[in-house]
Amino acid sequence: MPPVSEAAFFTSVAMQRVTEAVVDVESRTAAEIVVFVRRTSNTWRQVDLAVGAAVSFGVLLLLLFHPRPIAVEAMPVDVVLAFLGGAVLCANIPPFKRVLLPHKRVTAQVRALAREAFVDQGVSRTRGRTGILVYVSTFERRVELVADIGVDFRLVEAPVLALTRSIAGGPDLDAFLEALRTLGPALSASLPRAADDVNELPDAPVMA
Repeated sequence: MPPVSEAAFFTSVAMQRVTEAVVDVESRTAAEIVVFVRRTSNTWRQVDLAVGAAVSFGVLLLLLFHPRPIAVEAMPVDVVLAFLGGAVLCANIPPFKRVLLPHKRVTAQVRALAREAFVDQGVSRTRGRTGILVYVSTFERRVELVADIGVDFRLVEAPVLALTRSIAGGPDLDAFLEALRTLGPALSASLPRAADDVNELPDAPVMA
C-alpha cells in the first residue's frame, strides 16, 4: 500500500486500528503501550523566515543589478513582498519545508517532546515500570520510543527500526501498525503477560 497523508493518521478509523494493535501487543506482554501521535513537533517558523530572507535577498540583487533602471523608491516594497511571498510559500508547501528542516534540531525537539509526553501521559507510573511510549511526529516523519526502566531497550531495537521506516518515507498506516504489533513478540519472553495483569493505561492513541 502506498504512503498515505499525515491526516490519515488522525481519522477515527486509524485511531480504532491503532487501539486494536495496542490491545494485541498487550495481550502478549506485561508492557503497557501508549501511542502518541502529533501533527508536528514545532512550527519551524525559523525555516519560513529563512526562506523569505533568501528570496528577498535574491530579489534585491536582481533589482540592484538589473540592466534596465528600476525606481529606487519601489525597491523596499518589492523586497518586503518577496520576503512575505517566500515565507508564506514555504509555510504552505510541506515537502519543500521538510527538506529544509535542521536535522539535529528536529531530532532534539522530537526527543524532548516524546520524553515530555512520557511523563504527562503517566507512562512512567505503571506498577512494574514497564510503560512504553511510541511517539509519532507525522510532519517531521519521526518516531521516538521511550521505555521505562523495567523494559530492556535492546529487545525493541528491531521494532523501533520498523516503526521508523514506516514513517520516514511517508506515513504508511499499514506498515506502522505491522511494526507496532512486533512489540508483542519482542517483549513476550522477558515481560510475559501475567494472569492477574491489569490494564493500567488507555489503549486508544493520544492525538495532538
